[in-house]
Amino acid sequence: MDRRGILKAGIIGLALTAIPNKLITQTKNKLIKPKVLNQGDKVGIIAPATSVSDPSDIQKATQVLDYFNLKYKFGDYVFGGEGYKSRSVSQRIEDLHKMFSDEEIKAIFCLRGGYGSPQLLDKIDYNLIKKNPKIFLGYSDITAMHLAITKMSGIVTFHGPVMMSAFSNYTVEYFRRALFSTEPIGEISNPMVMNGIRVAYPYRTIYSGVAKGGLTGGNLSMICSLMGTPYEIETKGKILFIEDVGEEPFRIDRMLTQLNLSGKLSQTNGIVFGRCNDCDKNSNVWDYSLNEVLDQQLKDLKIPVVYGLLIGHTAEQVTIPYEVEATLDADNGKLIINESACE
Repeated sequence: MDRRGILKAGIIGLALTAIPNKLITQTKNKLIKPKVLNQGDKVGIIAPATSVSDPSDIQKATQVLDYFNLKYKFGDYVFGGEGYKSRSVSQRIEDLHKMFSDEEIKAIFCLRGGYGSPQLLDKIDYNLIKKNPKIFLGYSDITAMHLAITKMSGIVTFHGPVMMSAFSNYTVEYFRRALFSTEPIGEISNPMVMNGIRVAYPYRTIYSGVAKGGLTGGNLSMICSLMGTPYEIETKGKILFIEDVGEEPFRIDRMLTQLNLSGKLSQTNGIVFGRCNDCDKNSNVWDYSLNEVLDQQLKDLKIPVVYGLLIGHTAEQVTIPYEVEATLDADNGKLIINESACE
């Protein structure tokens, strides 16, 4: 580099040092928030994982959409798969891109989870999504798409019910708070419902304390499947929420060990492990219960950790926006979302 180039570089460097680091960080990490939903808006329904083969599945979806007074458009390839067979990658990508390109579509809801979302990740047009930010909603296998889209496009997406979910009153409440309001969702806590003399949805504090940070996470199996790829989860300074279903304790232990060894857990500010249905089965290869696994893997992190919030594969389910700021109160089993997710 000649003297003129050196001088120019020095001037630019001095100019950058005059900009507060906080401002640089905020500019670099600025979230792109989708527009809030309103009654009468049109939403797109896609099946980026497994397609459906039973017409009653479509009826379940339309019942939900009619309840919220939403117009809808189904993707060309949500229906017609044989059994659990997914449509081709190119067909599922086509549905996704069409919905993000269509100006009439205000939000994109996944019809179901299943299997196959990671197959799409290196084919997605992330610039298209960034230029057309919309509410994107789903969970389970859809976790792969959430992690990729938030990382590559910078938009807020939503971990929440698919259109085939039960949509209890509890689920409806948080669905509305997340998608139909420009206000922060606020406090998320389990409903105080009794099952006889016992609380139906208890939580358990694994390590006490209060933590703050942006939200990331999803299905544990999917999080682990993306490790070592360009789309792997970023947990530094975050509140990590995790959920799964039907995984034996030794499998949960294996996946948490992977995240521990990779440093993903130690980098977090706090952890919410959602209610894990059918994850405490007896095993002939492992003597520990789910609670023992969680204690062994998470207590030594010495960060706030709570188990049992209604995230993911549960009849009662919350909707959680990715990346927005939240506070975890592990002692009281509460997750407070402090930042709005929609504009």
